Amino acid sequence: MIVPGTSRLGGVIGWPVAHSLSPRLHGHWLAEYGIDGAYVPLPVRPFALGSALEGLRDAGFRGVNVTVPHKEAAYAVAGICDQAAGLLGAANLLLFGDGGFEARNSDAEGLAASLMAELGAKGLDGANVVLLGAGGAARAAILACASLKANAVCVLNRSPRRAAILVEALRPRINIALASGGLDEWPRVAADALLLIHATPAGMKGAGAAPAAAPLVDVAALPAAAAVCDLVYNPLETPLLTAARARGLAIIDGLGMLLHQAAPAFEALYGVRPRVTLALRAELESVLRDKP
Repeated sequence: MIVPGTSRLGGVIGWPVAHSLSPRLHGHWLAEYGIDGAYVPLPVRPFALGSALEGLRDAGFRGVNVTVPHKEAAYAVAGICDQAAGLLGAANLLLFGDGGFEARNSDAEGLAASLMAELGAKGLDGANVVLLGAGGAARAAILACASLKANAVCVLNRSPRRAAILVEALRPRINIALASGGLDEWPRVAADALLLIHATPAGMKGAGAAPAAAPLVDVAALPAAAAVCDLVYNPLETPLLTAARARGLAIIDGLGMLLHQAAPAFEALYGVRPRVTLALRAELESVLRDKP
């Protein structure tokens, strides 16, 4: 690939990063909108983040998307941040300026847009949500549910203490009811839930996560009108979504969140707000099918 000196430069940093779909995603938009730009994968070891960011800024990059394990560290090095990054304590986008780095986070915005696309204009208005996991993705999911006016979110985790810590950290800053517990509480909370969100990395190919042999919970406990969302996008249909489909429940895979969270980043890097289209989704689905 030959990149002219006039090109707008962006990329994604992570360790590992070879599995990331972001270069293909942003490359699609660069071609669609005829933008003189490049977007490249950038493998950066955790201890080298600071020097890598300085080097990329000096090389003319406008900014970079950030994936694991750098999201919290990227937020920490930023001088300013948007509201979502501040609430999450993590960045999925760093913009480079003469005065330093600006942290942004569009994960919650991306999930909210994906849920709206699947659930309709009413979204989660008044709904009870059960959330599996207590890490960064779970934090973003709580913000997304709050933005869609959910009634309550119950966070369940293998470690109830981690779930409780997450809830206590966000409760003063989120205007919806929050509760927490262990996975053993699933049968009790599932009966009133209209959405289950799986927000752990279990089963994600290519990111070092352990394969998911079986769902963490039994979807048979959910009402017939419930939907199941798995934030994992590779594979597109996880064991949890397979079980939900067999039960006749609505399913939402993680690819929608990936697509929608990328749109604000592309706009910040290249100056155009891109459209999330069926053609783009089909292209990425094809890439995922071809991945080992």
